Amino acid sequence: MQQTPQALRLHIGIFGRMNVGKSSLLNHISGQSTAIVSETLGTTSDAVRKNMELAGLGPVSFIDTAGFDDTSSLQKMRLVKMEQVFSETDIALLVLEPNIWTEKEETFLQKCQHAQLPIIAIINKIDVAKPSHSWLKEIQEKISQTLSYSCGFLENTHELAFSKRSFFIESLIQSIKALLPESFFSEPILFQDLLPPQKEASLIIFVTPIDASAPKGRLIMPQVQSLREGLDSQAISLLVKEGQYEKALKALQCKPDLVIADSQVASAISRITDASIAFTTFSILFSRLKGDIKIFAQGAANILSLKDGDKILIAEACTHHAQDDDIGSHQIPEGLRRFTAKHLDIHHFSGKDYPKDLESYALIIHCGACTLNRRLMLDRMQTAHLAQVPITNYGMVLSLFQGSLERCLSPFPEALSAFKAFSHLENSDRDGDKGPML
Repeated sequence: MQQTPQALRLHIGIFGRMNVGKSSLLNHISGQSTAIVSETLGTTSDAVRKNMELAGLGPVSFIDTAGFDDTSSLQKMRLVKMEQVFSETDIALLVLEPNIWTEKEETFLQKCQHAQLPIIAIINKIDVAKPSHSWLKEIQEKISQTLSYSCGFLENTHELAFSKRSFFIESLIQSIKALLPESFFSEPILFQDLLPPQKEASLIIFVTPIDASAPKGRLIMPQVQSLREGLDSQAISLLVKEGQYEKALKALQCKPDLVIADSQVASAISRITDASIAFTTFSILFSRLKGDIKIFAQGAANILSLKDGDKILIAEACTHHAQDDDIGSHQIPEGLRRFTAKHLDIHHFSGKDYPKDLESYALIIHCGACTLNRRLMLDRMQTAHLAQVPITNYGMVLSLFQGSLERCLSPFPEALSAFKAFSHLENSDRDGDKGPML
């Protein structure tokens, strides 16, 4: 069965001190024994994820985390994992025990406020202790959305468990809706705004090479999402390999309204595409969907001023076995050396690993982030900004190497202007001006 990709789900992190009932809460929400529950402190070590569909919210991913007051020998590793979950969380559930609010909860609340992360307080164990009126009022002043719940009560009253669980989940859904902006529930747009608004059926050509690194029997995620948006837009969607593109153009009775190509063939496809046709790449579309296309464009321009010995970070969000012609481990490093004619110090990070000490890097080149949700990608961009390190993405870099980046950015005037403006700083001293503002 096909499921919604993890990156397109609403990420709901469950946080709190040890043994406040985080794992029990996840089990009761899911209606399954998803997480191990024990009175032993620190039972949850690594993050536990549970994907669900919630009425009114759609696909979500609940993430149970270790207690943020962990003092065990594994404390450091558990807290690192919790920080990773925090970075990708769209909304936080803070699980509390009645009448207890410690420095740990206060610190976590301030962290959420600083990150502008919506937060809901879940007061658990109300069958063990009743929250005092004054304490409850204090919590509600701190956190506007506050729910009371008792996992232990449900475990001991099976006949009421279903109705109580249903009522709680509905209340939770309403609290989440109250905190998230309306725009969050809108379908993410890849390119619909690039199509003629008055045209009954636009024509889109997708150019998708099938190379050795493509997953067997299927397309990669950016291509699949783009095709789906084309169908949802009621557009006529034509999918071709790069060698079929010119023949397809000649067979058509009208010009396409939009051409989207893989970054690896952007130059060849753009050369035979009329200048009046909107043209871009899958990766550049994802740079707008997952991050800030203007900042990525500025980051690409920084390649023009790299110096011998500059340290470059190539960040790959997913983990896969690299083929001989892999983009991150081969094409971009080789392209950088040829394009800049500089001796560069290139480093690689993959998966959820992302260094916090970015200050030593001259540039970050990130993948298209198709496996990351938008919040996590923006968090990585913010980390780069605070370190004053420019950041760009694979697609922009490949298009730059091929001399086609300006054409690929032409549907996005602000990003194109940003690239041109920073390009003029070629060979200038960028010290103190490396990190464009978010």
